[in-house]
Parts: sequence; structure tokens; C-alpha cells
Amino acid sequence: MNAIDPAERLLRSLGIRNPKDIDLELIACDAGAFIEYRNLHSCEAEILGTANEAIIAVDRSASPERKRFSIAHELGHWHHHRGKKLRCRVEKMIGEGRQKPEERTANTYAASLLMPSYLLRPIALDYKRLTFKTIVEIANLFQTSLQATAIRLIQSDIWPAVLVCHGQGGREWHAHAPSVPRKWYPRETLEPDTFAFEVVFGSSRGNSCPMRLDAFDWFDRGEAKYFSIKEETTRIETSKSLSILTLTEADMMDPDLGVRELQAMHR
Repeated sequence: MNAIDPAERLLRSLGIRNPKDIDLELIACDAGAFIEYRNLHSCEAEILGTANEAIIAVDRSASPERKRFSIAHELGHWHHHRGKKLRCRVEKMIGEGRQKPEERTANTYAASLLMPSYLLRPIALDYKRLTFKTIVEIANLFQTSLQATAIRLIQSDIWPAVLVCHGQGGREWHAHAPSVPRKWYPRETLEPDTFAFEVVFGSSRGNSCPMRLDAFDWFDRGEAKYFSIKEETTRIETSKSLSILTLTEADMMDPDLGVRELQAMHR
């Protein structure tokens, strides 16, 4: 996460020092963009502008958190892609998945505008663990969705964790904390011993606190059988799970530690 970026620079210039002061309509007005709430059917938000002024239309039926993300997303387009008309389906702030470059850029701007690191990080550092209770409390402060807040917190790299979403068709997206080695890539399909399996294919709504299980249940690597992790999962949509996988053993953070070294250590 950059120490300073365009969205954060804007917030600092406006003297924003508290999450409750991030008033997107005033911020948009200052940038020459005006918000209209309409019944949109083919998209959740769109922007149309000239050189110095723009109209951002937002679907009036969306949730308050979705409206805020849509406005921030379109302000990202206004900052980076001025002069184009873009119709966006602002469905979610996707983790490490496929996105068009301009949508990824707008999402990054939106995340920084809604949850600037200079405000988010000091608040997050007061929490010892990344749990859904932590995420909900911080989401309420910033008036953001559970999913967008979870991704932003993972990107803050305070905790050694991986965030992953599964549906019945398999893994949909995931996000690593920057310090977590990329070899810990979550499985495409869920193992029956995971809590996420019961959320996606059963009636469970998830587990209420992180629980320990074998790392091999989540990571299809030979060295995973030597480790355990903690999983906390919640249901986010019908038959979809969102899981926090926390690496609890220091050796998992060594990108060069492989099966041979672990076998030698366990002899």
C-alpha cells in the first residue's frame, strides 16, 4: 500500500482527519463532479463529464455502503480517465482476480478514498487479530462494506493472512497480505474438513471465531502438511463463503522453506 496516493493526497488537502468526515458528495463537488441518484438498470453507476465538470449517476436502490463505493469508484474514473463515458457494474472490490485495468485503477482509488491508510492503519493496529468482528467494527467506522473492508485490511499487511471467496463453482477470488509468500495459494475447490465447505454446500453460516485446522486442507502443497493455520469463515451471499486464513507458524512466512528442509527439521 503506497504511503501517499492521489486519493489520500486529496483527503489530506481537505483536512480530513476522521473517517466520519469523508463526505463523498462534498468531495465530489470540490472535484467538479455532482451526484444524482436514479433508477439504473444496466449498471450501478456511471459518469459523464466534460473537461471540468461531471455528473455521477448512482443507483438509488443500492445499499448505503454500495452507493459510497460507487461514488468513490466513479471519482476514480474522473481522476484517471477524464473524458470517457464508462458504464460500470460496481459489484465488489475484487481481490486478486481478473479485472479490466481501468476498473482496477478506479477500485484502487475508491479504496484509498474510502479507507485512506493514514486513517485506517492506526485504527487497525489496535486489533491483535484479523477477525470478522474486527472487520465489522472498522467497516462501521468507515461506512464501507464487509468485503471491501476485509480486502483493504488484508492489503494493509498488519496480519499474516489470506482472504478467499468460494462459491459452488470453486474459488472466485483471493487476496494475500503482501508479506505472505505467494506459494500459499488457496485451493480451487474446498476440502470437506474446512468450515467454508459447510457454508457453500451446507446450511452453516460460518464459525464465530478462528479455528485451527491443517494447512493442507487449504493449500495444495507438500510442505503444507507440516503446518496448521486458523480459519474463520462467514457467508456473504447465498452459497458463497468468505474466509480469513491466518498463518500462525513463523516458518510459513519463509518463501524458500520447502519439503526437504521441513523433513530434515522434523527428523
